[in-house]
Formats: sequence, C-alpha cells, structure tokens
Amino acid sequence: MNKNKEKTLRRSRRKIGIRKRIVGTPERPRLAIFRSLNHTYAQVIDDMAGVTLASASTRDKGVKIEGSSGNVASAKAAGSVLAERAKKAGIETVVFDRGGFKFHGRVKAFADAARESGLKF
Repeated sequence: MNKNKEKTLRRSRRKIGIRKRIVGTPERPRLAIFRSLNHTYAQVIDDMAGVTLASASTRDKGVKIEGSSGNVASAKAAGSVLAERAKKAGIETVVFDRGGFKFHGRVKAFADAARESGLKF
C-alpha cells in the first residue's frame, strides 16, 4: 500500500474514534478542524440539526495573512476570525474536534487563538 494512503487511512480511523465520543449540540456545538497541505479550515457545527453555524479558513478574505497560508501564523489568524464569527452567532462554548490530527502545530495554534479570542472549550 502507498505510504500516503496508509497515512490517510490511519487518520480516518482516528477521526472515527474521536467522533464516537464528540457530538455537537445546539448549546455546545462542535468545532471541527481540517488541515490540508496549504490551508486550514474550521467549522462550528450543530450535529443535531446538521447545520454549520460559523466557519473560517485561511482562504477567507477576512483572514489577513502575511506570507504562506499553510503556517502557524495563518492558523492563528483564522482561529481568531472563527471565534469572532462564532460570538456573533451567539456561541460561547464549543467542543473541539481535531479530526484525527495531532494536537500540535497549526491545529494547536488555531485552538489557542480561538481560546484567546473568547471561545471556551
């Protein structure tokens, strides 16, 4: 099996294990994050209604990025933008879904920036 396919398969298995325990409710929606090679994407999701309440990514025009869009600084910028959008939607607390990614680097920077901007999780 190709090394990339193995890596993706392992991440998807971790993701399924995480999703067994984490569910977004209207009171405490799920903050799901996805990290691609060049960008970071995140959504605040109410799983009961199947609705995305707020979203942000490094591709958004509202996210100010200097240099590369696939680095820690851009993830921090996207995290703070998502927290502001979630607050506008009336969301104070979320449950964090790291999507099978390790909690370090861009994922950790995104989460820390969202916490600093006022989201609780």
